[in-house]
Amino acid sequence: MSNALPVIVGFGGYNAAGRSSSHQAFRRMIIESLSAAEQTKTVVGLACLMGQVSREGEQYRDQQGTQLSAAEVDQRFRQAVIDGTLIRKIELFDPAKVPGHKKISLNDDAAQPIYFTMLKRDLPTVPPQDWSIEDLQNGTVQVTASGASQYLVESHYELAAKAAGQLPSGFDPADHYNSRFHPRSLQMALLGASDALHSIGIPWEKIANAVNPDEVGVYSSSVLSQMTEEGFGGLLQARLRGGRTTAKQLPLGLNSMPADFINAYVLGSVGHTEAITGACATFLYVLQAAVRDIRSGRRRVAVLGNAEASVTPEISEGFSNMSALGSDENLCKLDGTDTPDWRRASRPFGENCGFALSEATQYMVLMDDALAIELGADIHGAVPEVFINADGVKKSISAPGVGNYISFSKAVASAINIVGEEGVKKHSFVHAHGSSTPANRTTESHLIERIAEAFDINDWPVTAIKSYVGHSLSSASGDQMISALGTFKYQIIPGIKTIAEVASDVSQQRLRFPLQDLDVSASGMQVAFVNSKGFGGNNATAVVLSPNKVDEMLAQRYGASFADYQAQRETTRAAAEQYAVRADAAQLDVIYRFGEPLIDEEGVTITTEGLHIPGFARDVTFDLENPWQDMQ
Repeated sequence: MSNALPVIVGFGGYNAAGRSSSHQAFRRMIIESLSAAEQTKTVVGLACLMGQVSREGEQYRDQQGTQLSAAEVDQRFRQAVIDGTLIRKIELFDPAKVPGHKKISLNDDAAQPIYFTMLKRDLPTVPPQDWSIEDLQNGTVQVTASGASQYLVESHYELAAKAAGQLPSGFDPADHYNSRFHPRSLQMALLGASDALHSIGIPWEKIANAVNPDEVGVYSSSVLSQMTEEGFGGLLQARLRGGRTTAKQLPLGLNSMPADFINAYVLGSVGHTEAITGACATFLYVLQAAVRDIRSGRRRVAVLGNAEASVTPEISEGFSNMSALGSDENLCKLDGTDTPDWRRASRPFGENCGFALSEATQYMVLMDDALAIELGADIHGAVPEVFINADGVKKSISAPGVGNYISFSKAVASAINIVGEEGVKKHSFVHAHGSSTPANRTTESHLIERIAEAFDINDWPVTAIKSYVGHSLSSASGDQMISALGTFKYQIIPGIKTIAEVASDVSQQRLRFPLQDLDVSASGMQVAFVNSKGFGGNNATAVVLSPNKVDEMLAQRYGASFADYQAQRETTRAAAEQYAVRADAAQLDVIYRFGEPLIDEEGVTITTEGLHIPGFARDVTFDLENPWQDMQ
């Protein structure tokens, strides 16, 4: 039996450039290269998402209720949209005045006690041993501290790096469903997965009814867990801030929660679930797991992706202390100015000083090709292979190593087997990890150069979209993947526009680093290589095929019936476009199934051949073949 081809039938999410479905975020990144009509469409959709305007039919209204046409929205709000997207100064909190505490010591001279009064109800449950407490009137006490004492006093501090890739200004995921107590990244997971599902153009119920319940898989996680107040951030800080933990902070903080939320509250799935992490390569890790299961036949549908809300003071400070972020001071040194250029904080393959932290949620829906043909799904590309390799012995956790040479080389060799040497040499491009650190620009460019030399590739286009949206950790290679699909759609590779020239120590004899958007319509891109490098030797490279190339392959596999599929696909595309119109008006239709009736466990029927579960059209069936029969 031929291998199933994992095809991309839906994609969605949000990052600093906007919404992923229908390529809104991609269009924001290449807006200067679009037609006037596409530019207006992009600006108006983002203006709605950012709450600048609302849509009523074909008309729009601003916050004062004034009626506007699309052209008027574009004219009035274009600059606000441009300024409120991509990397910019942190808006989620004041990076120059972050609340904190300073430890101080009082009364080093034990011969001179200190005195203070306070409310009796605020006394610690177990006061320090050197405190002498005397009751006063009106519920107060006088405290005499006789020994040396240490205290925490409120004291603000300033972040070294004040730039980040944040969701568009004014767009709050919590506003789009009943999000009470949910950490920000779980809010984003629900929105991203919902966007991906709606983008398919086929109702989820129809898809679920076409397969067995356990033939659906969800592959999702977050690298740093949920570090905002409602998750681990609040859990770890509560006592030190004089508060108490809640019953929700621990469970909602787990890094597997994005998968749990999608299974329970988006799909209502009882199928396979998997939460894998691989540092900054995590999206490709979950993608590989999904591709593996679809190719093997274990799964026929996979929802995969990540959500990461990593723009917090603590995470920023941690990366800054590793010298990983582009600090304001170093940005000024690079430019010879007194004011940091936050918009250009991320400068992959140029003279740089570190990456820009960001937040994002990116999800995709994969099917095996037979199911896609059967349902008339629109195919946006295919992922035949994802390779993951470790670095071996390392000198430090963050140092790059040999693993990426293996994963990337295997990816290129695999692509040549599929599309031929000419397809790779003339019709492929690279989405580099491009983190914007001095070490990455030399090591990754040298790696890609070596591979280009080995496979005799010249003038190989290499882009790095962290220059637009920053580094979203677990979602970073998802940002790259969604951008690659945009290139297949528009035949434009986004340029690295935050640098004036490629750094002198970057290898580029066989590589091409476009500094402006690159029109590749003449050659036509068939293959994208999405590369990711993570702390601790987590290297991954994915092979992504264009929809045109997939059509050629499926036409060969399915022959005359492929024409019937193409006719059915038009209905799917029309339905997906209806959602795109609603989403461009910020009508996001977030799926949140909390409170729906639970599955009646007493209604489950178990036989020797499988299980019937109430509410599911098909049964779970047992594999009754013995795969080790030849050993018995």
